[in-house]
Amino acid sequence: MLTLFGLLTALPAVLALHLLEPELVLPAFSVLLFVEAAFAVIVARLVQGPDKVDDITLWDLAGGFTLIGCAAAMFGEPDQAALFLMEQGGPRPASRP
Repeated sequence: MLTLFGLLTALPAVLALHLLEPELVLPAFSVLLFVEAAFAVIVARLVQGPDKVDDITLWDLAGGFTLIGCAAAMFGEPDQAALFLMEQGGPRPASRP
């Protein structure tokens, strides 16, 4: 489970560094981690595994994804997040009446 957590956290970070502009990396990484946390919560609710204190559960993964996503959002600048959202949506043409 710890290997899965490392892979699902490190792999998107490396891809984002290579595919996006530097100012867009933190907002994109933050959004990705929040989505991964949501999927981990959904899977944890659907799969009822044994409750062992020693093992890492899907709830732990969801908490880790959320914590790292919050950290990435805090370290990013607000204008970077706005730039990320504007590039994704792109400019829309003016509608005619």
